[in-house]
Amino acid sequence: MCMAGRECSIANALAVVGERWSLLALREVMFGERRFDQIARNTGASRDILAARLRKLVEAGVLEKRQYEQHPPRYEYVPTEAGKALQPILMNLMEWGDRYVTEGPPPTVWEHTCGAELHPKTVCASCGQPVGSVRLVRMGRVQ
Repeated sequence: MCMAGRECSIANALAVVGERWSLLALREVMFGERRFDQIARNTGASRDILAARLRKLVEAGVLEKRQYEQHPPRYEYVPTEAGKALQPILMNLMEWGDRYVTEGPPPTVWEHTCGAELHPKTVCASCGQPVGSVRLVRMGRVQ
């Protein structure tokens, strides 16, 4: 997908997940809420808007719609590999919101499997150092 201006993977990603109700639906799926009614209740989204956002996430390959009951037909939403890859991004967005936007203590606290309170940190895959400032090496497509 290409938008006017600089070609950018951030813009391409936002075209799929960059809308409030899409992100909140993904939050709920990551929290383990997989059914439409649960997602609607916890996001506050209207049913028609939520249905459209979930449909778009399924079409984009971020979520998979699986039937869990036949009579009447009922479905749940399960993250695909692409959806699971969004979890650290959502965690970092939540960490940013806790630090810079939310007043008072964070409304949700995560615990890592080691038992400590989780505070995600992005590191360089090559050297393992935390990402601080970065520099642009090249623009455009890598050939």
